[in-house]
Amino acid sequence: MPSGGEGLAFWDEGLPSGDVGLASGDEGLASGDVGLASGDVGLASCDEGLSTVEVVILAPVMILFILVLVAFGQLVDGRGALDGAARDAARAGSIQKDHATAMAEARKAAEANLDDVCSGPVTVRQTSPGFEPDTFFTVEVSCEVRGLAMLGLDIPTTLSASFSSPLDPFRRTA
Repeated sequence: MPSGGEGLAFWDEGLPSGDVGLASGDEGLASGDVGLASGDVGLASCDEGLSTVEVVILAPVMILFILVLVAFGQLVDGRGALDGAARDAARAGSIQKDHATAMAEARKAAEANLDDVCSGPVTVRQTSPGFEPDTFFTVEVSCEVRGLAMLGLDIPTTLSASFSSPLDPFRRTA
């Protein structure tokens, strides 16, 4: 490349000092302007319709991404609801006077908490041995959570949670 701009002399013809032009005939440019010769086609016509193609390609991807976020949000919400239901079921069962009533109340408490979360039946199972005072009443609550089913993925998502509550030695016995 020539030094000092000797090779660029043809660009400076007809332009005031400091101007950059792409062809001769750009006499009307003020200092510091960049101009195109008449008849040149700008870059705007080359990408006509490009944004439409981008939207057509990206819109389904973005919609799918949002649906996946909603589905996993439902799984997280279901997990939290299941933990709360297990806690409530253990507490409801631990204050009852006999084992049969305790299991019935635990089941009722869990079903009330998971009414709008689970897509199938709610299972409540006692995992602690016996029902004696000064021990723990532990239940495991499980159900099938709808989460990925809204995306058309028929993946059974069964979640379970366990919680223990102490059996009060002074609970009612009659």
